[in-house]
Amino acid sequence: MPDTIFAEATAPGRAGIAVLRLSGPEAGRALAALAGPLPEPRRAVLRAVRDPETGELLDRGLALWFPGPASFTGEDAAELHLHGAPVVMDAVQTALMRMDGLRPAEPGEFTRRAFEAGRMDLTAVEGLAELIDAETEGQRRQALHALGGGLARQFDGWRERLVGALAHIEAAIDFSDEELPDGLEAQVSETVAGVCAEMTEALASGARGEVVRDGFRVALAGAPNAGKSSLLNALAAREVAITSPSAGTTRDVLEARLVMEGYLVRLIDMAGLHESGDAIEREGMRRARAEAESADLCLLLTAPDAPPPPELPGLAVRTKA
Repeated sequence: MPDTIFAEATAPGRAGIAVLRLSGPEAGRALAALAGPLPEPRRAVLRAVRDPETGELLDRGLALWFPGPASFTGEDAAELHLHGAPVVMDAVQTALMRMDGLRPAEPGEFTRRAFEAGRMDLTAVEGLAELIDAETEGQRRQALHALGGGLARQFDGWRERLVGALAHIEAAIDFSDEELPDGLEAQVSETVAGVCAEMTEALASGARGEVVRDGFRVALAGAPNAGKSSLLNALAAREVAITSPSAGTTRDVLEARLVMEGYLVRLIDMAGLHESGDAIEREGMRRARAEAESADLCLLLTAPDAPPPPELPGLAVRTKA
């Protein structure tokens, strides 16, 4: 029999409301011990939450009961919606840890149990993780598409078409001495070619999806004192990098994260590229070139009195004009 697990489902810290979730065969017993008789399934009721051993009042909040398999994990599950003071959550979780058969959940264990029970597939699990981490509208939309089964439906469609094509091929082999519909081989070839084309397109869009999730990386490259750090600070609307009339102020890689039109953009400032005998400067420039070459877009900044931009693929930008 699996353990019954519990964990705070809301972010730790002080808040108006905190949600404590339980899942497993002892979830009902634990909820009853803390908050009295089990409420009707999926109906929130106001209850006094007490320490089962001492009877001390720990808090007053909402209790919910989700008998399996109609729950997120497919197991018996329960929730307590309590006041969000850390001391309240600590007291309730301490009471739960004293009960036999209960333990704190490991990271991601509720979702893992939902997957093992067939309540979610891997694409939905990934979508849930991305939705929790979403910072922009683009990330939210992409995560909801995966969580809602968009990717799974696409994959199931490919599978169904390929299984159908395989059945036609097997029929042609098994009944080769009988008359079969004309154009069967051409139909199979067309189906397989169509699926391959869609898979190729999906792989390309997967790379775009990575950019949405991880951010569009824009490298600011150029000679020392070309205005890279000033541009970074202006776009970020805060002092991310130290600026100075002296060339070579920036020696390490700096990053600022912006949200533009609902998408994450990562601006990367770096050491100016020039000839130098200083070992620290050379290391800074090595890192700068690596960042510029791996970025999604490289802006080559050039001031009127500065040397021409380095030989890197990118978009030339005139600064200090």
